[in-house]
Amino acid sequence: MDLHALKYEGDPLADAVIADLVESGSLNEVNRVLQEFRGNDEPIPENLPDSVREYLIATDEPPAWMDEERVARAHEFFIDDGVHVASVLSFGAMVNCYAQPRPSRVLTLTHRLNQPHRRLSETSQFVLNMMEPNAFGTGGSFVPTIQKTRLIHAAVRYFVGRSPEWDHDEDGVPVCQQDLLGALLIFSVQVIDGMRRIGVSVTGTEAEDYYHVWRVAGAVLGIRPDVMPETLRQAEELSASMVRASYAPSEEGVELTRNLIELYEKFVPGRAFDGVVAAMVRQVVDEEVADWLEVPRSKAWTKAVGTGTRIMRVLERGEDRSRVARAVLDRAGDLLLGASVRTLTDGRPTTLTVPACLRR
Repeated sequence: MDLHALKYEGDPLADAVIADLVESGSLNEVNRVLQEFRGNDEPIPENLPDSVREYLIATDEPPAWMDEERVARAHEFFIDDGVHVASVLSFGAMVNCYAQPRPSRVLTLTHRLNQPHRRLSETSQFVLNMMEPNAFGTGGSFVPTIQKTRLIHAAVRYFVGRSPEWDHDEDGVPVCQQDLLGALLIFSVQVIDGMRRIGVSVTGTEAEDYYHVWRVAGAVLGIRPDVMPETLRQAEELSASMVRASYAPSEEGVELTRNLIELYEKFVPGRAFDGVVAAMVRQVVDEEVADWLEVPRSKAWTKAVGTGTRIMRVLERGEDRSRVARAVLDRAGDLLLGASVRTLTDGRPTTLTVPACLRR
């Protein structure tokens, strides 16, 4: 696999749709129609250009190799450990994305540098819809979410790629196949690694199932199936050789991380706990990455978070045997998810909707 060549490759199917809409001047109109298109079972809106209708039909089905039993098991895993997945996505995966200079620069050029709440909300919604039961089938809402996300990526490629500030020869294609594959590995492989870093027990089967769902999502999202590793072990190897090798310091990454930490600190009342967010970030990302992104250090909170991690391991071991331990973990999840949803939707332009099956 030529990883370098992936830097110059986009998503021909979605790219053709966006090019058609821009040239016909109907991009905003189509966007308004698609905002109301949310369920897998909903008929495709009639008042759409042919290119969009054909795209929605072509991307409506998951790949034939999808294993429904593994997808169902991943849903059960998320029901049990969704709060821990959310924590690592927030404190680790988002920051690791900012450790990649090229994607961070794309965010700058799309004016999302100072909107961490929006990116966090969009990412959270994507994951919540992916972890619904039967996410790709009847009753789910994940397929339209992927289809619209894929078009957003194509729009970014169209406009950023034509910006005088973007050097195609040096930087390749914005949101290229390499970037998409890297994000897939960060949100799957590295999330499992981060959960284990904070003391959460994840079995080999749970990790494989969680990666499988992301691999299916990646295929529908337009990542070439032949470049996505088939097994978790292969994915871990590619994450180490490709993704971690792409991490480097950048001004954009530092500012994105600073804004994200400030957003998280709003979750915590008062100033007594200032420093705990940065300590959590340092717990789930590599120390070198945290230093590159100028994540603040706090000896006291680093020690406290380390102690919390050890306590979490004890609670995890007792979770299946102790109703008290289960109650402690579940209550912590209630507080975190509740605070996240309230904060992200309070006066913000993006609404985070928790699927009914996950609200409990």
